[in-house]
Amino acid sequence: MEMRRIIGITMGDPASIGPEITVKALANPEVYQKCRPIVIGDAAVLRRAAGIVGREDIAIHSVQAVQDALFTPGTIDVYDMNQVDIEELEPGKVSAMAGEAAFRYVEKAIELAMGEEIDGTVTNAFSKEAVNLAGHHYSGHTEIYADLTGTKKYTMMLAHENLRVVHVSTHVSLREACERVKKDRVAEVIRIANQACRELGIENPQIAVAGLNPHSGENGLFGREEIEEIMPAIEEVRGEGIDADGPVPPDTVFSKARGGWYDMVVAMYHDQGHIPLKVLGFVYNEDAGKWDAVAGVNITLGLPIVRASVDHGTAFDQAGTGNASEISLLNAIDYGLRLAEGRKKRREAEQ
Repeated sequence: MEMRRIIGITMGDPASIGPEITVKALANPEVYQKCRPIVIGDAAVLRRAAGIVGREDIAIHSVQAVQDALFTPGTIDVYDMNQVDIEELEPGKVSAMAGEAAFRYVEKAIELAMGEEIDGTVTNAFSKEAVNLAGHHYSGHTEIYADLTGTKKYTMMLAHENLRVVHVSTHVSLREACERVKKDRVAEVIRIANQACRELGIENPQIAVAGLNPHSGENGLFGREEIEEIMPAIEEVRGEGIDADGPVPPDTVFSKARGGWYDMVVAMYHDQGHIPLKVLGFVYNEDAGKWDAVAGVNITLGLPIVRASVDHGTAFDQAGTGNASEISLLNAIDYGLRLAEGRKKRREAEQ
């Protein structure tokens, strides 16, 4: 029992699909064979979600301490934050109340992980608008985790099946993203990517570094960032023993990674990395008029704690219907567990 890692799962925005997919995911007894999950959220919201998804048979067990959790299939343990007035909560509606709750769930998850009460964290989506309405001015989970853990060097990683991508920059304008492509930052992200691969059990990672410009600048014809910033970063990390290739033209690098050439791709900005992952992981069934799959995982690397997340938004338009897919959350739990195990092994080896 004790060998199974404890994974804290934030409920996300209580007005989103987060509570519903949390119930769906934790209704799967196989999750409990892999880890000991505990939800950080509101028990009342999860009880309502259980009814929405037709799983009234699942018991919602409210606790105020991790050690009081049961970790038993058929029961969902909830570190009950009691943030929401269930009578005022409207599924699918942005509100400061829901934003405040979502922020507090994340804050508590980080606190529990930093205190080593849990082995890793997994986050459901929240509304940036709602969180900011509540007075917490962050552009996303990544920035909250970095701030509350005092982390200066970090990056976002997306993963689906064998395609993994990390980013030099994320939530900034495209103009600013181009300006952030600097040698030191590119080298830093390559190092973080290499370490993440090792924690995932990849012994000799092969890292592809995407170019910024079309055809990776065509030897300066379409821009000089590859010559002046990206290539020097690659040469620097190669000198440290990291197997980094590039700059690889961004219009082919993801197909090569998907084909097994690389274990990780370093993308230069948000959409360069997000678009190929979501084309692969998000599958819409036109005939049925619904999403067959919303898969993929979002991971923050460089933190002192493990953080994996669903790779989709709040889906307010689906909240309250019970139709949202839990696949991405199950994938995030698996990745969070792998990273928690890999980090433990690395620390033991360093001692």
